[in-house]
Amino acid sequence: MLCSCTSSTASASASPSDSGLQTYQNVSVDAGFDTVLVYQEATDSKDLFDTHFNEAVDLFKYYNNLFDIYNNYDGLNNLKTINDNAGIAPVTVSSDIIDMLKKAKQFYEYSNGEFDVTMGSLLKVWHKYREEGITKNEDGEQGDLPSDEELSEAASYKGWDYIQIDEEASTVYITDPNVSLDVGGIAKGYATEKIADQLQSEGVVHAAINAGGNNRTLGDKADGTTWNVRIQNPTGSDNLMVVSESGEESFVTSGDYERYYTATDGNRYHHIIDPSTNYPASYYHSVTIVTKDSGTADCLSTTLFTMSYEEGLATIEAYKAANPDTDVDVIWMADKDSDVLKDCPNSKVVGDLYIAWTDGLNDHITWG
Repeated sequence: MLCSCTSSTASASASPSDSGLQTYQNVSVDAGFDTVLVYQEATDSKDLFDTHFNEAVDLFKYYNNLFDIYNNYDGLNNLKTINDNAGIAPVTVSSDIIDMLKKAKQFYEYSNGEFDVTMGSLLKVWHKYREEGITKNEDGEQGDLPSDEELSEAASYKGWDYIQIDEEASTVYITDPNVSLDVGGIAKGYATEKIADQLQSEGVVHAAINAGGNNRTLGDKADGTTWNVRIQNPTGSDNLMVVSESGEESFVTSGDYERYYTATDGNRYHHIIDPSTNYPASYYHSVTIVTKDSGTADCLSTTLFTMSYEEGLATIEAYKAANPDTDVDVIWMADKDSDVLKDCPNSKVVGDLYIAWTDGLNDHITWG
């Protein structure tokens, strides 16, 4: 069963497959994006598995460095380089940065501006208060909250009008020194998809990547059974359901149960900020996207988390209209007493949660 992994070990393990292939798994705890990278593959060669695992780790580290907005790396122009040169000069970058930014802009348009990687100034304010708040919580204290004035000012510095992408010159330029990029809602999913593309180009046909909960399957399981992904209870440590799929799929969840702190008002503040309020979104506890492309799933899970059910459906339809051959399914989890999901035709109350899902998952969910 493919599932989110929090192990701190980094040793390979293997198990036999019904197809006669051997299934190997290995874990990296320092590949990047502040998460654990798990790779498993059914193959007839341990050496080949090791080659693919090491390649996945190297690529994950590369994309971590490329999309980092906090650190510089020798010889690498990354997102921080672009932000540091805002209002100063264009920065020559790799095609991966340009490709990722173009994808992010598409989802800005699908969501009518709700998914916005240009609002780095606002996210920087919340990052500061959240990191300080987490430290204070660890010391038994409550964290501080930014003022509405501070948030409003930071939120005013955003917009794709300030981002100039020159594909011919391979440059990105932010024209306003107060505007900055933050790609936390797409970077890990984009990196996971690029790893999958590379491995499949080398002939990998029975594998799975788990990048800190960003699950991407590569082909079918070697034994012919389905890939099974556990969906976590956002208000506890148990698993509420298992989603079963065959072939190539991505399963990405955005939730309020990670990277949060408790503030002086007694409320918890997580990391997914709603641009319409400048505060952490409060519709749901989690949103899970099931679709083939991991970068798409990452964008959509973040975006729908900040939207009403109806707005989320409209965003999905806008995406599908532009990509008619792509299937997208969603699982929403909200408070039992919330009415945000009341119009969804597929729903179930489990404990204190109201869970809803799209039609495409009706025959793919196992509870408990």
